[in-house]
Amino acid sequence: MSVMDVVHNWSEKRKEKSETFNKMQEDDKLVNMLEERKKSANRRELEKYIRDQEEDEIKKQLDTIHKKQNKDNWKSNTILTKGKSILKDDRPILKEKNIFKGNKNTLVDNKNKVPLQNKRKGMFFRW
Repeated sequence: MSVMDVVHNWSEKRKEKSETFNKMQEDDKLVNMLEERKKSANRRELEKYIRDQEEDEIKKQLDTIHKKQNKDNWKSNTILTKGKSILKDDRPILKEKNIFKGNKNTLVDNKNKVPLQNKRKGMFFRW
């Protein structure tokens, strides 16, 4: 058996699975449609209302779970529990290597603190 045969057999099995799955879905849709047609309009509306309420309850429960998880994550990852300081004084690398110290703003006249006037209308674009 060559590699091409293995690939071909694999693709055939995959196609068969997808076809049977699609067929089963169609059958299920038909059964559901027949059941819905047998019910009265009021019954369908009531069931839809009940489903919507159940979905709302599920969403509320998920929201509370997500909020609790988020709160727990924040509590477990806080700097206070780990004992690390967030102050700049405790980080000497920020004091020693300030790459912006002493640099001047190129867009402002540093003597008068007035923005430089550009001869063109746009600062970066030519019109």
